Amino acid sequence: MGTHTRHVLVQVRDVLARDPDRFTADFYIRLFATNPALRELFPANMGHQRETLFRVIDYVFEAVPDRDNHALLLEFLGQLGRDHRKYGVTEQNYNEFSVALMREIASVMGEAWDEETADVVSQAVMLTTGVMRGAAHSAKGPATWPATVAEKYRLSRDLAVVRLRTGEPLRFAAGQYLEVQIPQWPRIWRHLSPSIPPNPEGELEFHVRAVPGGTVSNSIVTETQVGDVWNLAQSHGTLHVDPTGNDVLMVAGGTGLAPLRAIIIDLTRLVAPPAVHLFYGARYPADLYDLARLGQIAAMNPWLTITTVVEDTDDPWWSTAGEHSDRITFERVQGQLSDAVLESGTDWTTHQVLMAGSPDMLLNTRRRFLIAGIPASRIQTDPY
Repeated sequence: MGTHTRHVLVQVRDVLARDPDRFTADFYIRLFATNPALRELFPANMGHQRETLFRVIDYVFEAVPDRDNHALLLEFLGQLGRDHRKYGVTEQNYNEFSVALMREIASVMGEAWDEETADVVSQAVMLTTGVMRGAAHSAKGPATWPATVAEKYRLSRDLAVVRLRTGEPLRFAAGQYLEVQIPQWPRIWRHLSPSIPPNPEGELEFHVRAVPGGTVSNSIVTETQVGDVWNLAQSHGTLHVDPTGNDVLMVAGGTGLAPLRAIIIDLTRLVAPPAVHLFYGARYPADLYDLARLGQIAAMNPWLTITTVVEDTDDPWWSTAGEHSDRITFERVQGQLSDAVLESGTDWTTHQVLMAGSPDMLLNTRRRFLIAGIPASRIQTDPY
């Protein structure tokens, strides 16, 4: 698209960004007034939904004029369309969304809304909904899958392992995460990473830590019971190991271990996988919750090296003794994950680098690695 389109969409983005909360709140009021039944598709608390909507619109209006980014934009919108299948969105709903969005943008723009602006914005909105609809219609398989909780046990006051069974193979790759909805919180979806690769029986295992103030994570840890039926939707994420590529550095913080664990288990099926060095970190030794299983894997696979990292060597009084006992003989380093990796004496600049953990850990560790000379193109993380 030409410079006029760029100018118009930049102007619209600037106006919407002045008060995104009001824009998105008024949009949903307008949308639900058009079709009150649509309200049932959304959670009671719309805060996260409004933030997500604004980020999508802002990204679309930024990317539409840039031809170099069209491939990424179309991929993004296609994934968004496939994701929306789980809500039961219909053709009519897409039309209602488009009309309400155009009217709300026109209202916000006020006197700046002219025929040319309306035409440019309309094209961007039609592109968005058109690609989403097309991707949803062409997607194969069901939009969601039920999975029954087969086992659940707590490793500590805030950490639980949940095992489920679907009875049929699921389409995801080791290292990806799935959209998950639990019965205690209908219409609210969260991303969870399976800690084992997909298998023919459709068995899954999730490691879930209760987040302070979190609704879904706290319910999983404290309320989930055997027999509960969860809903699973799209898989996401690109964490992977090239089995024919260079050696691998993995950095896991807390339950960020789960997707890397799944990849490691998947690699055990290969005759000659690349060498893997996993740095697994937590604040306290008791938080290193999966050492027994990791020890079994490492004992049978000499290509796997594991270093544990803790910020404090002594557990707090309220922690529960666990798998961090003296029977586990992994190397133990005190300090930050990034320091442990960079001070290990190995040149990591040619390794495949995979990281998973909290957003702060990922941001800080990635920054340290870039400063240390590890190319950005070699570092893989999920969005944070």
